[in-house]
Amino acid sequence: MLKGKKILVAVTGSIAAYKAALLVRLLVKEDVIVKVVMTPSAKDFITPLTLSTLSKNPVHIDISSEEGWHNHVELGMWSDAMIIAPATANTIAKMANGLCDNLLLAAYLSSRCPVFIAPAMDLDMWEHPANQQNCKKLQGYGNYLLPVEEGELASGLVGKGRMAEPENIVLQLESFFLNQQKNNSLANKTVIITSGPTVEAIDPVRFISNHSTGKMGAALADNLANLGANVIFVSGPSKVKPISNSIKIIDVQSAEEMYKATAEYFPNADIVILAAAVADYTPIDVASNKIKKTSEQMSVQLRKTKDIAATLGKQKQTNQIMVGFALETNNAFENAERKLKEKNMDFIVLNNLEDKGAGFAYDTNKVTFLDKNGLITRFDMKSKIDVAHDIIDKIITLLI
Repeated sequence: MLKGKKILVAVTGSIAAYKAALLVRLLVKEDVIVKVVMTPSAKDFITPLTLSTLSKNPVHIDISSEEGWHNHVELGMWSDAMIIAPATANTIAKMANGLCDNLLLAAYLSSRCPVFIAPAMDLDMWEHPANQQNCKKLQGYGNYLLPVEEGELASGLVGKGRMAEPENIVLQLESFFLNQQKNNSLANKTVIITSGPTVEAIDPVRFISNHSTGKMGAALADNLANLGANVIFVSGPSKVKPISNSIKIIDVQSAEEMYKATAEYFPNADIVILAAAVADYTPIDVASNKIKKTSEQMSVQLRKTKDIAATLGKQKQTNQIMVGFALETNNAFENAERKLKEKNMDFIVLNNLEDKGAGFAYDTNKVTFLDKNGLITRFDMKSKIDVAHDIIDKIITLLI
């Protein structure tokens, strides 16, 4: 995940500066291009020669030289990320207040990349309100403050204030770039979402439908739109709609209308999420006038509706991702697996009405993912917004 990234490691004057050597070494092992900038006081704790040898690049320290003056801008623009490790209370205070008296601070103020800060100081210094306020200011500027670790400190005290271990810093960087790649993977992707129930008319007054509210589909639509996707939301009759203004909403009534609207956009879709509860049957004949109650019994002949998932599954291209939903009351896994295969889905979101708090109308759901490779992933009960996040994360793993 870090291969080829350009990372500027910034080292300040702290006893924890020795950890910078291991951090640089670990990054280089990940095929990261590393450059190092140091404060003058950092040289008292670790030599520039050590860091230049490990990074395979010159170490930058002096801002007063002509080379250093140009470097502070170049370093800030060159980096994909800047990591200040260790970051002393003194440097944190200067960063928080825009002070600039060394090359490291000049590079920080010139940076256009994400900045990660790994504080290192004694327990009382770390907990002092002034230092905590400076850390909050830096986070408010959009910087990433890495958690300090707990243990024995240079003073002999035991508590919080230790610089994060280099291995943990590398993990944090990997997680950041993975999430960044995930977010970018959905930018400008065209996503069709079907949502809500369908309504199958018996006459102008009566109809066949179900209890679907569309909450799951709306949560998916808003989250995908926030990640930069172009969302087309095909919704049956429902009061629950996405709130994002960028989403194209197409209101439909019947299963046939939902199929036609979805099929129109399907050829150009990258991702199709079939979250609607589509009626399986519709009346053969729809009365033009309200049917009067003239007898003790009335029969309505029904025919199958077009199977949207199966029809689109036959047309699905290799570059398209299709996600289906299965709401079951019995033989849940068997039914979901059959639907997954027969309808050419990439994965199925299974929920069981026997689980309390799951299914229609609830704000929560308990789901299981079954994918085409045989992987089964079970989740605990959670909000439908969080379920939407899980579904989107699964889609992203298929994209990257």
